Amino acid sequence: MSGPVPLWAMGTGAAHSSDVSLHRELGLTDEEAARVEQILGHRPNHLELAMYAVMWSEHCSYKSSRVHLRRLPGEGPGVLVGPGENAGVIDAGDGLAIALRIESHNHPSAVEPYQGAATGAGGIIRDIFTMGARPVALMDSLRFGPLGEARNRWLTSGVVSGISGYGNAVGVPTVGGELEFAPCYSGNPLVNVLCCGLLPKERLVLARAAGEGNLAVLLGSATGRDGIGGASVLASAAFGADAEAEAAKRPNVQVGDPFEEKRLIEATLELLDRRLVAGIQDLGAAGLTSAASETASRGGMGMDIDVSAVPLREPGMEPFEIMTSESQERMLAIVAPEALDQVVGVCKRWEVRASVVGRVTAGGHLRVLAGWDGEVLADVPAASLHEDAPLYERPMSKPVKLVSANGASRPAAPPPASPERIAKDLLAMVYDPSWAYRQYDHQLFLNTALGPGADAAVLRLSAPGARPTPGSAERGMALSTDGNPRWCAIDPRAGTALLVAESTLNVACTGARPVAIVNCLNFGNPEHPEVMWQLSESVDGMAEACRALGLPVVGGNVSLYNETAGADIDPTPVVATLGLVDHLRPGIPGPSLTAGDEIVLLGPGGPASRSLAGSRWEAQQPLGESGQAADRGGLAPLDLALHRRLLDLVAALVDERLVQGAHDVSDGGIGLALAEMAVKGGTGCRVRGIEGTEGLFGEGPSKVVLSVAPDRVAEVTERAEAAAVPARRIGTAGGERLTIDGLVDLSVADLASAWTGNLPAVFATPQT
Repeated sequence: MSGPVPLWAMGTGAAHSSDVSLHRELGLTDEEAARVEQILGHRPNHLELAMYAVMWSEHCSYKSSRVHLRRLPGEGPGVLVGPGENAGVIDAGDGLAIALRIESHNHPSAVEPYQGAATGAGGIIRDIFTMGARPVALMDSLRFGPLGEARNRWLTSGVVSGISGYGNAVGVPTVGGELEFAPCYSGNPLVNVLCCGLLPKERLVLARAAGEGNLAVLLGSATGRDGIGGASVLASAAFGADAEAEAAKRPNVQVGDPFEEKRLIEATLELLDRRLVAGIQDLGAAGLTSAASETASRGGMGMDIDVSAVPLREPGMEPFEIMTSESQERMLAIVAPEALDQVVGVCKRWEVRASVVGRVTAGGHLRVLAGWDGEVLADVPAASLHEDAPLYERPMSKPVKLVSANGASRPAAPPPASPERIAKDLLAMVYDPSWAYRQYDHQLFLNTALGPGADAAVLRLSAPGARPTPGSAERGMALSTDGNPRWCAIDPRAGTALLVAESTLNVACTGARPVAIVNCLNFGNPEHPEVMWQLSESVDGMAEACRALGLPVVGGNVSLYNETAGADIDPTPVVATLGLVDHLRPGIPGPSLTAGDEIVLLGPGGPASRSLAGSRWEAQQPLGESGQAADRGGLAPLDLALHRRLLDLVAALVDERLVQGAHDVSDGGIGLALAEMAVKGGTGCRVRGIEGTEGLFGEGPSKVVLSVAPDRVAEVTERAEAAAVPARRIGTAGGERLTIDGLVDLSVADLASAWTGNLPAVFATPQT
């Protein structure tokens, strides 16, 4: 057999000298293989090597990023569970808690977009109900290459369909997200999926095995060969133009069954409500190996697993296949022997398979057995798979061509453009990302108060099974996901801080108080020193912003090796913010204008508060004669103290309904913000005081456009003055045209046509 050795071609016997490269084929380095041998005190067999390979992969162990992630603030008021568990959990008051998690499924989606995205949604949903929470909402942050290429259209369509097919069938609404396109994602799309859930605080459970003699019960689907080695094979895979090689990776992509997941949700929540399990863990990356070793090591215990007791859907599966399969819709529950009959009864009622596959032991070892009294196939310290994974401080170096933010001299503004050219640029920016989300059901549970298309989604704090107190239905939570690789490519530290600022402001624009964030850090190959520098800088930018804003980072995900043919993606951290709405009343002001209103701009003004560097406008400009984009200098500075005051002010103005519309200014500058508000409100506006292309399309933090009734303007500006937040009137809403003096004169009808038609038109037109 030539080429890499497939996992299903391996047995469980000892690795001999003829298999010297086997550990490399599994993703272990020579040094890591030597360390495994040192831990075990003998040469590992194939099964043991496979177990270490999946658990010590980047996806499971974060071996290249853990040293940096430690710098993020993980604690704060209201944090019930921070980083390290399946999901972060925040106290929402009234006896309720919110579980929150975001994960990537980038590499599987690049190979098989429908199943890659579908199982990404399924996995993140399990992370939530593993904590005892009912999943109530999904969001996704998606990035693809330009849609002019047929493969990118195939990937986009497949991913959108996969999320839709799984989420709709399992019964969890998709309430928003992002949809962006850039050349660096042509070979490596990003599929980041967030899920949040609600739970009564007393139902909170952690993934720990406790009690010697307790049983390990496998719930859900039978185990198959789909997903074998996904954590180690796909998570470290670089993609290229070799279609045959990509097709060979398809066995590593899991296949989802949303109806099985729906039954599993109901069975799991009933088991937790009835206190029938001592701990529970979903089987995601690394499958049974991960679930068994993590629950055992977290509880300070060991575990025996009988592979002959695991229900299989394919004949002849080897022990290493059973232990590393990532087949979906499976959970591992820790059950006292006296509760087993009740557990089986609950599972039978929900038509969920329940099989005793292991037992908790003392001594801290994970043993794999061929029958309870059969051969010991593997014997490893559980903590060595989980807690003692390698930790690397990889070399870092600043990219040579990087432009330093804030310290760079700002180049002259671009030459004046004609109104016709500016109008063309603006129309090219306008598209409705919720085109994708309208293919999902966002009203399941009837909890969605503000859905796709707003700055953030808003949901009522109530859910079936959550047993909310009588007043909690009048409160809400807001969610926003945000990423901007253009900013982070210029300066990952400043760019990531700007992302935190943007995401929190999106939540505030719905009347919510930001209370926590989670992140998904998508970067290139960690073996490239420039990539590790980008990651380190990004973490520091996030930590600085979160500490200044008083926000804990309660969880996250790192996705590395996002590269194609040796070219890394732009650094793409994604920030998701959770906010709480204290008084959820009807009529949440959205990002729209109301005819007759005054338009008020909150936030800093002047050239220093904005930049065309890394802007959407700059990205769509043709390259110069050198084939490079013009140097627009550094990013606009972020005043975190001002931003915190702005968050409080905007949340209060919206919560008290002192404004009729609110929209943050970020991607596309004030020009795109006004265009979107005109389309959403179905009315034009006349705006003054915007200076040139940089004033129209320049991007900078801490700015919000408000639509304010004339009799409320004085109160709004007085509140802004009291909060030490700059505020100025810039125009009035009304009419059928968007008119920005001297720059833009477009009909709202043309803007609306671009808004609704740009994306569907690309998919409908054959292109190469």
